[in-house]
Amino acid sequence: MRYVFNPYLEFAPGDSSGVSSGAVLAFHRSLPGYAPTPLHALPGLAADLGLCHLYVKDESRRFGLRAFKALGASWALRSVVEARSTAGEPPPAAVATATDGNHGRAVAWAARRLGFAAVIFIPAHAAVSRIEAIRGEGARVVLVDGTYDDAVARCAAEAAAGGWQVIADTGYAGYLEVPRRVTEGYATLFLETDAERAARGWPAPDLVVVQGGVGALAAAVVGHADRARPRPLVAVVEPDSADCLLESIASPGGRPSAAHGRQDSIMAGLNCGLPSLAAWPVLRRGADLFLSIEDRHAEEAVRRLWRPAAGDPRIEAGESGAAGLAGLLALCREPALRGARDRLRLGRRTAVLLINTEGATDPEGFRRITGEAPPA
Repeated sequence: MRYVFNPYLEFAPGDSSGVSSGAVLAFHRSLPGYAPTPLHALPGLAADLGLCHLYVKDESRRFGLRAFKALGASWALRSVVEARSTAGEPPPAAVATATDGNHGRAVAWAARRLGFAAVIFIPAHAAVSRIEAIRGEGARVVLVDGTYDDAVARCAAEAAAGGWQVIADTGYAGYLEVPRRVTEGYATLFLETDAERAARGWPAPDLVVVQGGVGALAAAVVGHADRARPRPLVAVVEPDSADCLLESIASPGGRPSAAHGRQDSIMAGLNCGLPSLAAWPVLRRGADLFLSIEDRHAEEAVRRLWRPAAGDPRIEAGESGAAGLAGLLALCREPALRGARDRLRLGRRTAVLLINTEGATDPEGFRRITGEAPPA
């Protein structure tokens, strides 16, 4: 485990994207199958961790895809199609992306809705259930030997050769605008959260603990936090074997840097070796803490959500989905993280928001951790 507080914080109030969050929400509301996902209060677990309030935004059933990724993929694809139409350009021949699982399925789903073919590049070692879920959306799946970043490179090369439109959630040199649209699409998640929290009279969070990966969702958290009053702190959690965001903030000048680990965490959706160049500037100026954790914390988090404290609801979470809670468990309990815990002011007056980004998208992994099969 490691942590680094951000030495480059620069508070930037307001929404600099130029896109209304309300427009994003209105678009998602127009999609068949839209429904707000639940915001759960976990008072039992909060008490166990010595906190005042603990909320979990549960994305495990979003659009029937068992993950939040459709919010970003659908908005980004819609934005690309509209921009091409406005410019008098033809629609893309096909869309493509690289994935560890959830984003690829979301892109395939969004493409199918609009009548586009989809080509999805995924590491060959990915869980069979995730690969088959993508195929179930009608996409052609290309298995790539190597890491997620190898799949990103292969996707970029073949899409350029084939004239396909890439809808990726990670930004790299020459490809930044579409990943920004993906991050914009996540605004719906936070607007729903605010509305339900206000309707229930629950206090605003003091801290948001969010999954890292390439940084797209975490950048959305920072953007939303910048518009909140008071502004919550933002802690970004990564596996210790795929901690590119922590490596970046710890590098000289906070430059984007590669992870040093093997990118083989059970938190498969976070096995990313390079930060998104679209998300990194947002995180560099606005995320308060970067934390890397061990897989054992994710396993415990999956179990704690599935077998909740008395009075708390049961939540189905995959290993990446539970990573926010995994980071919180480590912060609240690990002696080595006491300095981070104290600086974040975690205690009996603290309200914390987590995002369960996925359900059990790998049923075999879920069964191994919990001893039970997830619901269909």
